[in-house]
Amino acid sequence: MAKTIGVVMTEAIRSGFLDDHKIIGAPRRFPENMDESNGLIEFPADALAESICDEIEALIPDGTSIDAIGVAMPGIIRNGVVEDSPNLPQLKGARVADTIGAGLKARGIHTRVSVFNDADAAAAGLAATRGQLDRLIRVWTIGNGIGFGRYPYADGPWEGGHTIITLDPKENYCGCGGRGHLEGIMGHRAMRLRFLDLEPDEVFAAAKKGDKRCLDFVERYHRALAAATATQIHIEGPGKFYFTGRDIQRLDITRLKQYLYEMVKMSPLQSYTLEVLPEDSTLGIIGAGAAAEQSAKA
Repeated sequence: MAKTIGVVMTEAIRSGFLDDHKIIGAPRRFPENMDESNGLIEFPADALAESICDEIEALIPDGTSIDAIGVAMPGIIRNGVVEDSPNLPQLKGARVADTIGAGLKARGIHTRVSVFNDADAAAAGLAATRGQLDRLIRVWTIGNGIGFGRYPYADGPWEGGHTIITLDPKENYCGCGGRGHLEGIMGHRAMRLRFLDLEPDEVFAAAKKGDKRCLDFVERYHRALAAATATQIHIEGPGKFYFTGRDIQRLDITRLKQYLYEMVKMSPLQSYTLEVLPEDSTLGIIGAGAAAEQSAKA
């Protein structure tokens, strides 16, 4: 029964102590009160690393040996280094694993730290909680940014949120600066830039009342996700796709299925299924711990 720590850093730092892929006690959250749309973007990278170390230290019971520590965050992450992270730009180039590892050693904690993409951690959490660590899991996470998580891990950036879903040069709302990206349509930040007079939730509420501008956008929103999912099906094959995240209530799964059916026509690729899951912040925590455990065994 492995004892691990899982940490997820997105709009806040959430963490938990895990025993055999189950959270023991209450998960922690830092800071406790903050604007979730801006999240941690104002915190310097070193301050974030110190805060993560503090959270980990607070979770470990006295005299307990920890087998692995996993930290998940948005961006392209390789070998413990954040190569780029448009939604937390202060982390670009940060050697997160080394920095957190050094901070923990200063606190007397000598367990190896592994760092993962946050959407990949959500996929690993789904695999661990459903007893499916032997299966391919793919998940879209919908929030301030759009994440695409895959389990088991395969080498590559897997930045599905930056899938090109339109050739319109005016589609330039993605935080990375690229044009035509999925996140430039579906991301919370991108929607606030597009609708300067409405908040994202107000856009969807207005669409339900028949506002044409908002209705057109909601259609584009769902077609964009269908296009990105269809691309994944055509590249990696069919199977099950999960959809979750902070803003999952905006997704109309019936509409998504309709648009996806229009895009995937080759019969060997039509054996896909879609499932919407309510937001569960513990998935990433469990996944970060499970992935770190597997990494420690490799």
